[in-house]
Amino acid sequence: MQLQKFICLFCNNSHQLATYPTNINTLQKQEAEKEFEKHIREHELLLYKVCRIYAYTDADRQDLFQEIVIQLWKAYPKFKGGSKLSTWLYRVAINTAISGLRKKKILVKNYEPAAMPEPVGEYNDAHDEEERLRQLYNAIEQLTAVEKAIVMLYMEDRPYEEMEEIIGLSQGNLRVKMNRIKEKLRQLTKNY
Repeated sequence: MQLQKFICLFCNNSHQLATYPTNINTLQKQEAEKEFEKHIREHELLLYKVCRIYAYTDADRQDLFQEIVIQLWKAYPKFKGGSKLSTWLYRVAINTAISGLRKKKILVKNYEPAAMPEPVGEYNDAHDEEERLRQLYNAIEQLTAVEKAIVMLYMEDRPYEEMEEIIGLSQGNLRVKMNRIKEKLRQLTKNY
């Protein structure tokens, strides 16, 4: 699998990226690398989801995935477990994706239909459901980077408390933004 090759290559060549405390020996660093690799594999889909929302081509998604893993690796020695691992991963992944967009100042309005996730579950009228999903993703593409992050977490049924920790907005502010986003999405999809 590509992920395994990337992580192995990345971990073996990137000791200088992670800043470990001076009292950590080589064996402990190797154990930390294995643990990091395990966490990335376990949460691979979470990272790909962020890449799919914020990058528009396969090449851009691969680049973003690599950048997210690099940022996670840099921050990994500082992760103390004060929050759930998935919350921390989301926070780093979303911040990396948003900062990448800000640096590039990319404003892409069209979403590749081939880049959309496959519909989940069984539907009576698969064609209509697929069309509604495509329209929803097209509407989501028109949202700001922060609004996309809120929608992605909301669609995963993440509690507002966790969303607050990931995005850095108060729960009240998130609720207000989510209501506005819902209205915005209604407006963007009402012609369909």
